[in-house]
Amino acid sequence: MSGMQLKELRINAVRLQKNIEVLARFGLNEATGGLDRTTFTAAELAAREWLEDQLFRLQLEVRVDEAANIWGRRSGSEDALPVIAFGSHIDTVPNGGKYDGALGVLLALEVMQVLADHNAVTRHPLELVSFSAEEPNPFGLSTFGSRAVSGKLSRDDLTGVRNGQGQLLTEALRLAGGNPGRFERARRTPEELAAFLEVHIEQGKRLLSRGVPVGIVTAITGIYREEVTVSGEANHAGTTLMEDRKDALMGASEIMLAFEQLCREHPADDVVGTVGRISNEPNAANIIPGQTVFHLEVRAAQQEQKRWVMEAWAVQAASIAERRGLSLARRLILDQPSQPMAPQLIRLLAAQAGRLGIKTYPLGSMAGHDAAHMASLTSAGMLFVPSLGGKSHCPEEESRIEDIEQAGNVLLQSILALDVELSP
Repeated sequence: MSGMQLKELRINAVRLQKNIEVLARFGLNEATGGLDRTTFTAAELAAREWLEDQLFRLQLEVRVDEAANIWGRRSGSEDALPVIAFGSHIDTVPNGGKYDGALGVLLALEVMQVLADHNAVTRHPLELVSFSAEEPNPFGLSTFGSRAVSGKLSRDDLTGVRNGQGQLLTEALRLAGGNPGRFERARRTPEELAAFLEVHIEQGKRLLSRGVPVGIVTAITGIYREEVTVSGEANHAGTTLMEDRKDALMGASEIMLAFEQLCREHPADDVVGTVGRISNEPNAANIIPGQTVFHLEVRAAQQEQKRWVMEAWAVQAASIAERRGLSLARRLILDQPSQPMAPQLIRLLAAQAGRLGIKTYPLGSMAGHDAAHMASLTSAGMLFVPSLGGKSHCPEEESRIEDIEQAGNVLLQSILALDVELSP
């Protein structure tokens, strides 16, 4: 096909919609309508088998690497050139939706199908990837596959790790086709990869509220989490006067609300804070709480935004604790910096969308994604599709096929443009 003919290629939305519905049968919870396709479960293993079968049907070179990532390779006319890779993940959260992650893999599959339908030839080899264990899972290792590929996990990280049923991660990995004994071989090198692209649902309302069908991700949020322990004095709930109390829960509540207020006051709308886990001791109706422990998280597209919130909160939290006669202890859990997407890919995605007459909006991702880890290895870019109602990680997760089709066409044409524009 000529370059002009390649520019006319479009994805098949009917076929894509069918594949979305087929994949959504794996792990379907009939009672809730959600998907239970958690990493390395029977449902997820069956979904993997289905995906591999689709790749074989397209006569791709299919392999499962040591971290159980699924790769489907389409050779290029200059096959020694570095790979243009694209994909996402097919595992879900418990009772999750059918688009999170899966959409990116199915759009990658559709791109491969369109190229096969038209016998299109690219210079660069192309590789679809379905990363293993992107979502938080019973083994406690999220973005597992992309971290392995980018060299951020080693065999030592797998040793002794079990899920709630006592199953070893190494055993589950073998069942999925991985090889824990040679785990480091899953790592790819910068020389192997020319670029990585991922399409994902937004999981928020920003695109929807603006009436824009495609988002171009500028950066993937930084995530900061810490465990906060507020200690007071347990005592009788009836006989201890209010002025004599050192109530850990009330103090922790005030400290949490101060954190929320600071996040609300920040001028950037993509700075968000959450307290998502709380334990309270002794947690009895007639005892003043003596100790409250909670997990606090702040997400921000820029490190200085996160720093501002945490520094201001630390001052307020210490003041509240002192006023109430409480002690405060903090333990860092995670400090993951934000990851910008490659400027050249941001420009290329915008240019291809513009050529197709598709309206786009630049935005930061407020959720973590495999693309964040791939960006440490190669140039990475990401597209978002609007989420109806801003809902995700639930059965109500939904996106319009019209928006998905437009994002898919931007993906397809961006891959073809990359193939031409990248230096040999």
